[in-house]
Amino acid sequence: MNKYFFKFFTTFILLILISNSISAQITLGDDLGIDYSNPKEYEIGGITISGVQYLDNNVLITLTGLTVGDKIKVPGDKITRAIDNLWKQGLFEFIKITASKIQGSLIFLNIDLKERPRLSAFAFDGIRKGEANSLRDEIKLTRGDVVTENMLIKSKSKIVKYFVDKGFLNTEVKITQKKDSSVSNSMIVFFNIEKNSKVKISSLNFKGNNSIISRKLRKSMKETKQMALWRVWKASKFIEDDYKKDKIALIEKYNELGYRDAKIVKDTVFKIGKKRINVDLTIDEGKKYFFRNITWIGNTKYPTEELSAILRVKKGDIYNQKVLDANLSMNADAKDVTSLYMDDGYLFFSITPVEVLVDKDSIDLEIRIYEGKQATINKVTVMGNTKTNDNVVLREIRTKPGQLFSRSDIIRTQRELAQLRYFNQEKMAVNPKPNPVDGTVDIEYVVEETSSDQLELSGGWGGGRIVGTLGVSFNNFSAANIFKKGAWQPLPSGGGQKLSLRAQSNGTYYQSYNASFIEPWLGGKKPNGLSVSAYYSSQSNGVSSGDPARQSINIIGASIGLSKRLKWPDDYFTLYNEISYQNYTLNNYYSTFTFSDGKSNNLSYLISLGRNSIDAPIYPTAGSEITLSLQATPPFSSFNNVDYTNANNQEKYRWIEYHKWKLNLSWFTKLAGNGERKLVLNTKAKFGFLGLYNDKIGTSPFERFYLGGDGLSGFSMDGREIIAMRGYENSTLTPVNSSNSYIGGTIFDKFTVELRYPISTNPMATIFLLGFGEAGNAWSKFKNFNTFDLKRSAGVGVRIYLPMFGMLGLDWGYGFDAIEGNPGANKGHFHFSINQSID
Repeated sequence: MNKYFFKFFTTFILLILISNSISAQITLGDDLGIDYSNPKEYEIGGITISGVQYLDNNVLITLTGLTVGDKIKVPGDKITRAIDNLWKQGLFEFIKITASKIQGSLIFLNIDLKERPRLSAFAFDGIRKGEANSLRDEIKLTRGDVVTENMLIKSKSKIVKYFVDKGFLNTEVKITQKKDSSVSNSMIVFFNIEKNSKVKISSLNFKGNNSIISRKLRKSMKETKQMALWRVWKASKFIEDDYKKDKIALIEKYNELGYRDAKIVKDTVFKIGKKRINVDLTIDEGKKYFFRNITWIGNTKYPTEELSAILRVKKGDIYNQKVLDANLSMNADAKDVTSLYMDDGYLFFSITPVEVLVDKDSIDLEIRIYEGKQATINKVTVMGNTKTNDNVVLREIRTKPGQLFSRSDIIRTQRELAQLRYFNQEKMAVNPKPNPVDGTVDIEYVVEETSSDQLELSGGWGGGRIVGTLGVSFNNFSAANIFKKGAWQPLPSGGGQKLSLRAQSNGTYYQSYNASFIEPWLGGKKPNGLSVSAYYSSQSNGVSSGDPARQSINIIGASIGLSKRLKWPDDYFTLYNEISYQNYTLNNYYSTFTFSDGKSNNLSYLISLGRNSIDAPIYPTAGSEITLSLQATPPFSSFNNVDYTNANNQEKYRWIEYHKWKLNLSWFTKLAGNGERKLVLNTKAKFGFLGLYNDKIGTSPFERFYLGGDGLSGFSMDGREIIAMRGYENSTLTPVNSSNSYIGGTIFDKFTVELRYPISTNPMATIFLLGFGEAGNAWSKFKNFNTFDLKRSAGVGVRIYLPMFGMLGLDWGYGFDAIEGNPGANKGHFHFSINQSID
């Protein structure tokens, strides 16, 4: 295997030989009658420098270590050391010290130097622009660097390693130099690169694996894969660093299956052609071991029975080091012995499993515990919040001074801070600072501010015209600083409030304006939120007001809501209450409404119970989000003394009445991967039902469900709820009337399965790919509801999260079921989404 890196070894030897050859040119000489066989002591009377154009003479003299007035012997060690001192700087290709004159006991020295050329520019040939940019960061050459053989050889080695790590094991680099005529004593360096073809693994073979089949062993090697026709996502290229890690993973797989003594006794990597290699590994499996007697020592806080139940290892189980370690201290769901103690203040706790006896195929284990004292939290500090106010951060922190230390509280705090979206999640850190002497611990949370404000700029299609949207959301707004002159940068920020402004228009035909404000901690002491919003919209046929031909509808609305974080069943639950009002004024307007002139009022109360335990807001890998809500108007027809038997639609819907139920469910499950690259399964279900109070009035034409497409509203005038379903055109899964016009559904359901994989988890540009399958439908009446009558679709997509714009998405979906009367509605469609409108 080492022969693939033979070039690195030969390069190193060449560097030594070149250095020695240049050093041999360094001489000391004069013709002033110095007797080299009889060294004589002189006093330095002066030192001069010659041959230098770009360096300071005084600095060079200082570097020699020689000073006027020094006593030296000629020849002697001080002259030799002076030459060595200059040579170590790597600035010269020729050094010579001579005596220019001698006056009695005074000697005058001249140091003749030839500077190495400087780098004026460098370029790469034979590779793509993106690769060249990456290599510039890799080799870190800058204009003005001294061009040395050492620098060139190091650069060549880094270039070769860069491509070898990507599977190009036969990369060749040739270096040429050209004098730069525009800059004296300077060179342009050209790196001519031949990557050649990637070297792939033809076969990955195992010998000695009598107990575990080769297929399972190959699967344990996550990055080192042999060629196969079905392998799409993981290439079979050979990368040395990955290969080393995979050999460790291979032994860990044996350890999981009880073979604690397994080892690789030989591994060989050899060429079978210019583009192919084989990898052979010989394994000594050893014996298969089992747990026998497990004894606990040092546990006074918790009984042995409780600890054994958490350990989940019993006599006769296969010896599995991974399970043992996880249940002692490294379990991802914190259901381990260490978490049990750490959550009860035992910060100084330690646990050590010791194999006290190995008898044939059985192992006796002694688990030694040091409990220590419970640690009390002393101080809690936050570092790095340059914009967000301290109180905004501290109110989300679960670790309070005077409480016992709890690891789960720290983990929950990190989640809550991440949910704010004010900070760079990659830079968030926690630094416990324990003091064993007094049994206290200081906890320091480190954050880094990031932009959380968002801009919405989009175009959509609605009402037969293009609708433009411009919106801004200030997600860390501070209303308290509005009247502080210095706080407007450009707006007061840091208070943890949210201010949103949004406008939509397609010209004179349609305008809509929205404003909302959210205070998540009303009063600043408890997580009780206040939200207020107001909006106005107007749609017309473009005819000026006062003209009898004008057709228009104006809508004005407002809402106020209160939210409360609950403590039971747990504090992931929230309760939200809202009162909202909309007024619809129609003038000669014939469209989606059942009347053309008059007014309608929609006064409703919303109550919503939700639970959100997802671990991250942008790319969740665990947890769930569940919401059950009821929105209802008063049953006006029960007490307004109106006979609706023969009432017209204007009278029926003067005060709209309905009750609307919704249930949203979403779960995230990690399937594979560690660190940042985790394959995640997201399963979702949505249900909705719109009910009535009075059969004589019928179901409200307002607040209905429109299913299908990308979920972008364009604009809607009747309070409709637009629900995305990929693979179909917008609203095409919505019930229609006899004229084939969409009337909205009163009941719907939708089921989604998504498989997600991240490309980048950088909070400034999070990118992940997904594949999905969906099924759903909407019905005009409850009696038509059939949970098995679902329209199906599948497809792929990508999500890009940019802090300024939020979550952007592009999906392609194909609907498997035809839509009656609309044959092209399901024939494969692209869908663009903003801020999870599809989700």
